[in-house]
Amino acid sequence: MSFIETTRRGHVLEIKVNRADKHNALSPEMYQDLARAYTELSQDPELRVGLLYGEGKHFTSGIELDKWAPIFSGGQGFTVQGGQVDPFGIKGARHTKPVVMAVQGNCFTWGVEILLNTEVRVAADDTRFAMLEVKRGIFPCGGATLRLPQQMGWANAQRYLLTGDAWSAQEAHRLGLVQEVVPAGEQLDKAREIAEKIAKAAPLGVQNVLKSTRLAWTEGEQAAAASLFTDMLAVMKSEDALEGVKSFLERREAVFTGR
Repeated sequence: MSFIETTRRGHVLEIKVNRADKHNALSPEMYQDLARAYTELSQDPELRVGLLYGEGKHFTSGIELDKWAPIFSGGQGFTVQGGQVDPFGIKGARHTKPVVMAVQGNCFTWGVEILLNTEVRVAADDTRFAMLEVKRGIFPCGGATLRLPQQMGWANAQRYLLTGDAWSAQEAHRLGLVQEVVPAGEQLDKAREIAEKIAKAAPLGVQNVLKSTRLAWTEGEQAAAASLFTDMLAVMKSEDALEGVKSFLERREAVFTGR
């Protein structure tokens, strides 16, 4: 039985973590299933955006440490099969299409780390975030040490990474880690609304926004600037670029096909 379930809603691939009786504790098998879902999102031309969420009261209370400890002890980590997308974006390829994420209740350890590798985040107002690894005798190895200082600020990140203390949805919003805080129970609806807006936009334009901003973040502005008009040339030859101009002239909403 897989605890990672995927559902297609138009051009959106919804990815549900469905192990609520265990607070969505992440097993190695679940991570492989997440990788398969992310790979499907990136490779299927009909899919334009992913929506990640968890079933139950909590997004997750952490990893299944007893199953991961032997893997970590062997010098391995969150690895995926060759050619698959790594949901943490650490060792394998990163997703090429935006992922929107909805969280509630506890969003601990791997929940924070996968959130840091998404594009838009919606939190219920009862969400509590925490990186608990230093309280369990280890340290984060799914991307928090790389990305939390970038996205939250150096000292803010160290405040939570070094203590294992929790922070609230409101604090996450103040620091820019989440973009919306909504009443508990409304987080998935708001995330779907945002995902649908992205899905209606020009797919090639959206994917190149993600590519360019990610390149600027990881390799610097000069590297991103150098590829801007090379990438734009391919987009300008698309049917969607023609549709964009035509819809502008006809004063109507554009209908994009991704071609």
